[in-house]
Amino acid sequence: MSKRFTVGAVATAAALALTVTGLGAPANAERTSSRTFTVVTEDGVSADAAIAAITAAGGTVVSRTDDVGLFQVTSDRADFASRATAAPSLIGAAEQKAIGRKPKLDRVEQEHLLPQAAKGVANGHAKKMDPLDDKLWGLEMIHADQARKIEPGDRRVTVGVLDTGVDASNPDLAPNFNWALSRNFAPDMTDVDGPCEVASCLDPVGTDDGGHGTHVAGTIGAAANGFGLSGVAPKVSLVELKGGQDSGYFFLNPVVNALVYAGKSGLDVVNMSFYVDPWLYNCTANPADSPEAQAEQRAIIKAMKRALNFAHAKGVTLVGALGNNHEDLGAPRTDFSSPDYGSDPYERPIDNDSCWDLPTEGPHVIGVSAVGPSGKKADFSNYGTEQISVAAPGGWFRDGYGTDTYRTAANEILSTYPKKVLQEEGSVDADGNVVAGFEDSVFKQCTAKGECGYYTYLQGTSMASPHAAGVAALIVSRYGKKEARGGFGMSPDLVEQHLYRTAAEHACPEPRLQSYTNEGRDAEFDAYCAGSLNFNGFYGYGIVDAYAAVKTPLKPNARP
Repeated sequence: MSKRFTVGAVATAAALALTVTGLGAPANAERTSSRTFTVVTEDGVSADAAIAAITAAGGTVVSRTDDVGLFQVTSDRADFASRATAAPSLIGAAEQKAIGRKPKLDRVEQEHLLPQAAKGVANGHAKKMDPLDDKLWGLEMIHADQARKIEPGDRRVTVGVLDTGVDASNPDLAPNFNWALSRNFAPDMTDVDGPCEVASCLDPVGTDDGGHGTHVAGTIGAAANGFGLSGVAPKVSLVELKGGQDSGYFFLNPVVNALVYAGKSGLDVVNMSFYVDPWLYNCTANPADSPEAQAEQRAIIKAMKRALNFAHAKGVTLVGALGNNHEDLGAPRTDFSSPDYGSDPYERPIDNDSCWDLPTEGPHVIGVSAVGPSGKKADFSNYGTEQISVAAPGGWFRDGYGTDTYRTAANEILSTYPKKVLQEEGSVDADGNVVAGFEDSVFKQCTAKGECGYYTYLQGTSMASPHAAGVAALIVSRYGKKEARGGFGMSPDLVEQHLYRTAAEHACPEPRLQSYTNEGRDAEFDAYCAGSLNFNGFYGYGIVDAYAAVKTPLKPNARP
């Protein structure tokens, strides 16, 4: 992930509220400047009833997503959130608050840029189809280089990149970018994103001021065109679903709207390398939280589950990053990071039975852990038999302890990245040239026409998830069929089943309690791998295998 991705991404700090019947507004109600909320209805509440309840509570509906009962609301009432929460048919209301914080830099994803980082060392892989493919150990690990000889991807297969945007100007992404279907659901928020680049604050489709989405898109489907590098599924269509802020936050309203749009537009696969902010875990009734915060989290849970169920029912295969918090999702630690927007974080003990890390713990989501070049679970990667589905290459800067590859950028995942973001980070100068000292971690490739693409290394379960999403896209390409309703696709349940059945089984390490002290981590990173060869907490059903996925005959009733 980027900035603060995966372990998470950010969900709209906009408030969540719900539908109710009339609450009378006192004539002397206290007024403030207008604020923005996201409102979610209780089950079975009609849109008309919800709007009436929101109005009675002192709110004005700005936009609505009736398929999942979600409303964006403005109000100048100081007590709007509490009135919405008190309404019998409302779940709660969460406010989008400006706090003036600077965007967070995800030190997991960009560990190679820290001052103590060593220079990159080439991994020594054989040269592949595109010039930079020899650096893509991840494609080799999942046999994507072999898979494309059988199935490189079908242009009719659409993969949604629900992220910070996609830089469609990159010559490796331009051939596969679907302009017709791509949309931006996340207007810039000046308190975290800085000044808007355009007057509307809605960045044009085909741009990415965060970088994370462009990196994810390249791993899924960069074109195999003799230029730059190639993705897992180099001939599928890439669809930008901008649901994340430039700063790396993913808020509820844009994420839900993107998922609903994906379902209605008939997308085949959606990759989600983030968690929904401002809560790392959304709990139904955490005693550490205020009643308003509890209501807000219940609304996030309800809205996300509805949106994921809606997309799945419409034929979307959902793939999500398991998270970078180095914890067993079935036994979460105390959360000290939430809320990460709107107010200061505080200590929150997490009850596994009533708290969810979303979207990865949501319905129908294929959860992906991260491994390094050695195949070892990356120290940062979440794990656990309760939520894991499969593992995939996510990069691990500290892999290779005791060798000359230890703490090198080449252990991470190389993919496409926007020039603008690299310039802001200081690795590319104003003339578009790579700055001295970054030659081992940032690369520039130009076509004969002078069109240039840029590439850099990141690590995280955010980088693992797109490897799995790419394999899912190859499965749809290989075995999908024309549908009665038009278009081309495949049941997401069948895609998921085949992905699991063809993954390369990987046993737990021995001893099963994996320590990372050699890599410089303390005991908090110790991880116990439970389960069997067929399914365990580090690898799930195994490391995804693109070649096996397109070569193995489909068995609709087979078990993983």
